[in-house]
Amino acid sequence: MAKRVLVIDGRRFKSLHGFCREISREVIPGAAWGRSLDAFNDILSGGFGTPEEGFVLRWKHSAISRDRLGYSATVRLWRWRWYALLLNLRFEQARHVAEKLARAKRCEGPTLFDTLVEIIRKHGPGGDEAEDGVELILD
Repeated sequence: MAKRVLVIDGRRFKSLHGFCREISREVIPGAAWGRSLDAFNDILSGGFGTPEEGFVLRWKHSAISRDRLGYSATVRLWRWRWYALLLNLRFEQARHVAEKLARAKRCEGPTLFDTLVEIIRKHGPGGDEAEDGVELILD
C-alpha cells in the first residue's frame, strides 16, 4: 500500500515558528507540541497523529524555503535560543549555542533549512531512525 503524502508549502513560512505552524496545519492538525527542533524530531517518530506506517512529506516550493530559512533565519534562531538559555542560567548550553550563532553569522555550517531537512531524513531511508518510514520530497 502506498504511503500517505502530506504536503507543506514553503511559500507559507519564513521562520521556524512559521514552519511549525505549517506542520501543525498540514501534518498533525489539532495536536499539541512544543514547536521546536527537538519537538519536530519527536513528531517524526510517531504518536502525534502522523500515519503509523510512515508517510511521504512533500515540501512544495522548497527552494523558497532554502532561501528564507538560510543564514539570516539561522542567526535569528540561535540568537533567540542563546538568550533563552542565559535567562534560565544554562550557561554551558548557552556557550554551545553561541558557537552555532557565531558560525551562522559567518555563513558557515548548516542553515535552518539544512537542519530541518537533516531531521526529516534521519527518519527515512538510510537514516538512524529509518523505521519511522518518513520520506522527503523536495519540490
